[in-house]
Amino acid sequence: MLGVLNKVFDPNKRDLKRLEKIADTVEVLASDFAALSDDALKAKTEEFINRHAKGESLDDLLPEAFATVREASKRVLGLYPFRVQLMGAAALHEGNIAEMKTGEGKTLTSTMAIYLNALSKKGAHVVTVNEYLASRDAEEMGKLYTWLGLTVGLNTNNLTKEEKHQAYLADITYSTNNELGFDYLRDNMVLYKEDMVQRPLNFAVIDEVDSILIDEARTPLIISGQAAKSAQLYMQANAFIRMLRKDTDYTYDETTKGVVLTEEGIEKVEKAFGIENLFDINHVRLNHAINQSLKAHVTMHNDVDYVVQDGEVVIVDQFTGRLMKGRRYSDGLHQAIEAKEGLEVQNESMTMATITFQNFFRMYDKLSGMTGTAKTEEEEFRNIYNMNVIAIPTNKPIIRDDRVDLIYATTEGKYKAVGEDIAERHQKGQPVLVGTVAIETSEIISNYLTKKGIRHSVLNAKNHAHEAEIILNAGQKGAVTIATNMAGRGTDIKLGEGVIEAGGLAVLGTERHESRRIDNQLRGRSGRQGDPGVTQFYLSLEDDLMRRFGSDAMRNMMGKLGMDDSQPLQSKMVTRSVESAQKRVEGNNFDARKRLLQYDDVLRQQREIIYKERMEVLETDNMRALVENMIDNTVSRVVYSHTTDEKPENWHLKTLADVLSANLLPEDAVTESDLQNKTQEEIIDFIKAEVDKHYDEKEVEMTPERMREFEKVVLLRSIDTKWIDHIDAMDQLRQGIHLRAYGQNDPLREYQHEGFAMFEAMVEAIEDDVAKYAMKAEIRNNLQREEVAKGQAVNPKEGGEAAKKKKEPIRNDSAIGRNEPCPCGSGKKFKNCHGATA
Repeated sequence: MLGVLNKVFDPNKRDLKRLEKIADTVEVLASDFAALSDDALKAKTEEFINRHAKGESLDDLLPEAFATVREASKRVLGLYPFRVQLMGAAALHEGNIAEMKTGEGKTLTSTMAIYLNALSKKGAHVVTVNEYLASRDAEEMGKLYTWLGLTVGLNTNNLTKEEKHQAYLADITYSTNNELGFDYLRDNMVLYKEDMVQRPLNFAVIDEVDSILIDEARTPLIISGQAAKSAQLYMQANAFIRMLRKDTDYTYDETTKGVVLTEEGIEKVEKAFGIENLFDINHVRLNHAINQSLKAHVTMHNDVDYVVQDGEVVIVDQFTGRLMKGRRYSDGLHQAIEAKEGLEVQNESMTMATITFQNFFRMYDKLSGMTGTAKTEEEEFRNIYNMNVIAIPTNKPIIRDDRVDLIYATTEGKYKAVGEDIAERHQKGQPVLVGTVAIETSEIISNYLTKKGIRHSVLNAKNHAHEAEIILNAGQKGAVTIATNMAGRGTDIKLGEGVIEAGGLAVLGTERHESRRIDNQLRGRSGRQGDPGVTQFYLSLEDDLMRRFGSDAMRNMMGKLGMDDSQPLQSKMVTRSVESAQKRVEGNNFDARKRLLQYDDVLRQQREIIYKERMEVLETDNMRALVENMIDNTVSRVVYSHTTDEKPENWHLKTLADVLSANLLPEDAVTESDLQNKTQEEIIDFIKAEVDKHYDEKEVEMTPERMREFEKVVLLRSIDTKWIDHIDAMDQLRQGIHLRAYGQNDPLREYQHEGFAMFEAMVEAIEDDVAKYAMKAEIRNNLQREEVAKGQAVNPKEGGEAAKKKKEPIRNDSAIGRNEPCPCGSGKKFKNCHGATA
């Protein structure tokens, strides 16, 4: 019944009908635009820009703009977009995801939506998964845009600030998702507005949108500095973990990949480390190190999750099989693996700025994307990004033969069958692409083919350009290519001469991925543009997915049927149960990403407040009102904290006067006798008047112009110092918050509650800091804004060797009270530390 209703009320059909009407309006104009001269066609761009500036909407301009790009691409690129590509472009312009199968020309489709949205002159971003694809598309499609009179920029990570600024000023900017996110974070750490590189985020088309917004959304972008944490704890935890026994000291759940200490294990930790209670607040770091070491030993495997190269742990991307050099697992896991492998354990990093991809991309006024596989994640795209997935029909019918999975009892039997299938197809000249989940698998298949004397290419995706070249040649007659499931994404496999007669490209999957989407991407490599092709997945009961989700029943069934490795089981029921397992894993992964977003939403609200205030400091010439407001708040807090008793005779007025002398006013400017016989409000008003008087005197002494710059120096330094400390504190809170579940408390709610309290405390600390330095610091020489700490971008796969966090530089031009604590954080008095050289 539900199937019938879906057919009747299929929203995709409704969307396609609407898009077909739009395509009709464009196709009507085809002959008129074909009759235009090159100059007349080029002149259309300026005409559209002017019309839009005068009030015409982009929707109004769509038919003519699309017709312009369509005709121009025929003249410049030799390509003429099909009707289905017009529909895909319209879906992108609406801020949706166009699901178009491999080989359907997604790149050409996007040109029409990008051109149309670039006419607003607010910037259009084309986002790709790696810099090779960004460079390639910017060069190839850039010819079309520049011919039409628009500017094109390419944003890569090796550009200077000036070059990045120019790239973002272009009408159309090509970039990777990582670089866009890091530029946003870095822009909110600059000391001068002129150093910012990005414009407000207007419109983006994300290529391979599922890869960027789903796969890479599990981990946040981080700018990090080195934290002063000892690696010794991980060495000790590692030595201890080696003595633990499975099921006795800890339990491991293969389904969730969860590993937990038993009561006996906890007692062993407490005895070994000489502590009474592992869950005491004082032992949070030890508890964390033990848990991460346990995870490193039980759930993380060499040559599957990571490899050891040149004395370093290099992460293997589980989706692409790529080695991700320079990237590091966060949360201490990388240190735990280093200790496990007997390598030098490096210090953990300190988070200075962070944002999730979800929250970054949701800041765009309009977001769209394209991919060959998005329908399986439609709910997530709609709920989190407010984008609908519209499946665009193919230009020609798909005639690819997708065969039912073959299931073997053991992995050995499976690999043997794969090898024999490859040899047979290679013999008749049919090209074969073998998809593997892990590098380890690709090596096993490669060794088998080498013994058989079959020439082949192995793609472990270490070089994007080389990878694209191998993928391009994977469709040649007799070619055998072994690749991780997503390697070469974004590059079409074109069939060589005689391959269609041989049956087209054969895609053999050696294992089902935990995501159906990745399997569909592998299948989509074959049968592009109506070409023939065949896909076949080989599974075994020992595969990770089958082990985790109930292969015992299947093993019993195979045993009863007397089947061995020479007789694979071929059953639609088994395939359905595998897909059901995949749906469960996808659901778990969606929940994990949603949870990450819920936690980041707490920080997002705080980040928006701080970044807005910081921007105000950079943009506003006169910050005196803000500084005075902060001083007033500080004065009120100081007075209230010393006058809490109901009886005025019990107020601590002497201490109050001392605090004011130490932090806000010259010595003896306010005495105890000045404060006696006054109400709280009268004391506050009296002190504020004194503060205003001294502030005015300071401004006269320094000159108003220098005072305005001095206020900015003080504000930026206080905001940045406290914000970095706060982010790191929030990070630490997040790492330990799961312990609250033991007390029957919801960790997320606790995180929200405590995070809010910590933010309020940070705001007060900023105000106190600004008040103190604004009133007490003396400027002798040139004023200069300074970075609080040097940060380094850490990839969302949690990589990047973190730069050392510098101490706050203290220069001779800033004099602080000699007996006050030195701002560098040493704990010494200023006169005995940086003040000694002042």
